[in-house]
Amino acid sequence: MIQIAEDIIVRCQRGEKEAFRGVVQTYQRMVFSLALKLLCDEEEARDMVQDTFIRVWQNMGEYDAQKNFTTWIYTIATRICLDRLRNMRHSVPMPEDELVLRRLASDADTHKTLENKEWVSIVRMLAEGLGEKQRMVFTLCQLEGLSSSEVEEITGLDAKQVKSNLYVARQTIRERLKQLGYDTDR
Repeated sequence: MIQIAEDIIVRCQRGEKEAFRGVVQTYQRMVFSLALKLLCDEEEARDMVQDTFIRVWQNMGEYDAQKNFTTWIYTIATRICLDRLRNMRHSVPMPEDELVLRRLASDADTHKTLENKEWVSIVRMLAEGLGEKQRMVFTLCQLEGLSSSEVEEITGLDAKQVKSNLYVARQTIRERLKQLGYDTDR
């Protein structure tokens, strides 16, 4: 997990814009990655990154140094994404999304780097039918690689809720992959 020096955070809390520039440069890729996976829209993800860092800057004085700074940023970003998801029209997978997923599922090179549009297609296809919490927990745990305790802190869900939502998301995605002809038992 990314971590920034404590002195930079202190300088940001004192209002030093140059120090905050370092925070943005350090975390913007992480925030964009999360936003793209949750929102499935590159333009919305870019807007959300800006909104996240505006909110981080405005709330630097409220950051508790006893907590993990990266988790704090994830919490802000996740809440903004959820607000956007609630206000967005439901994202429906397109036929070309299924073609992208089928092509990637049959590709022998599993180390292939995915471009943003391919990520969007995959997430749209796999997330179809997932509830908001399931999608959020799956994205944070499986796609972002965060621990259950970090996901609990970010989402405000307890351990049982995280585990339950992750289980349902995995089962739903497994079924979705089977429907698309991808053998999940390989």
